[in-house]
Amino acid sequence: MPSLGRLHLITDTRPGRDPLAVLRAALPVARAELVVQVRVEDDATDRQAYDLARRVVALCAPYRATCLVNDRLHVALAVGAAGGHVGADDLPVGAARRVLGSTAVLGATAREPLAAAEAAAAGASYLGVGPCHATSTKRGLPAPVGPDGVRAVADSVAVPVIAIGGVTAASVPTLRAAGAYGVAVVGALSGAVDPGRATAELLGALTC
Repeated sequence: MPSLGRLHLITDTRPGRDPLAVLRAALPVARAELVVQVRVEDDATDRQAYDLARRVVALCAPYRATCLVNDRLHVALAVGAAGGHVGADDLPVGAARRVLGSTAVLGATAREPLAAAEAAAAGASYLGVGPCHATSTKRGLPAPVGPDGVRAVADSVAVPVIAIGGVTAASVPTLRAAGAYGVAVVGALSGAVDPGRATAELLGALTC
């Protein structure tokens, strides 16, 4: 498995957003510390997901950044991504591991220690934990777990924990102190006036 970067950028494909422009700004700053999770809206076609993921893989390659595809593991395989990420309503972690193979990066979503331990035992490479704070980038999310929720999961597993949900550069030190290996962001970069500068601020907070 490739070494895992600490800053995860989840593509924002909502109307009016330009995920590739954000990625082009972030990559020269974060380079191999960046993990790009290609996530599309639920009503996007597989062809749309494929076209976006293919372009992300090509952009990531010169910087040795890692590209994953959320949910649609067949798309991850088709574009040659480093792996994928599955949520609670997607394939079980064990099944996803069989699809992707033993060397792929496989992320899984977990909110509490028991589910986290089960996901890690089934083959998850890392765990996405959240939402940590309130966020408007995804509908229908449960209540925020906060830093205490991150700590509970981090203390229960040996794999890296990635905190997600309403993450800003200002909140990173608290999440790192709670045991988060890294953070995943959407709006903190896609909504930034200067995504390159926002990337540098997040990286600075992660490495303090």
